[in-house]
Amino acid sequence: MKKNASVVEFDENDLDRIVEMAWEDRTPFEAIEAQFGLSEQEVIDVMRHQLKPASWRRWRERVQGRATKHAAMSAVDDARFKANRQRSITMNRITKRQ
Repeated sequence: MKKNASVVEFDENDLDRIVEMAWEDRTPFEAIEAQFGLSEQEVIDVMRHQLKPASWRRWRERVQGRATKHAAMSAVDDARFKANRQRSITMNRITKRQ
């Protein structure tokens, strides 16, 4: 398999983390770029070389046009969901709903 120049720069742990972040729905490409210095196209190239062909096609279909993979298009501010019925944690004590 032909290795991409950007893939050669990273060790196995970094490549695993890049693939993991790319699979996550709420992790934008900008976060990968900030942490690893890879542009969106470079992340696509890494995924193409690291995944099996069928897995790469499935991933590509999934992220293509997905707003949450681009920080500018995403409506998610905090990127965390918390139900209004979830118990709040204050000072390491779980408060009960009233």
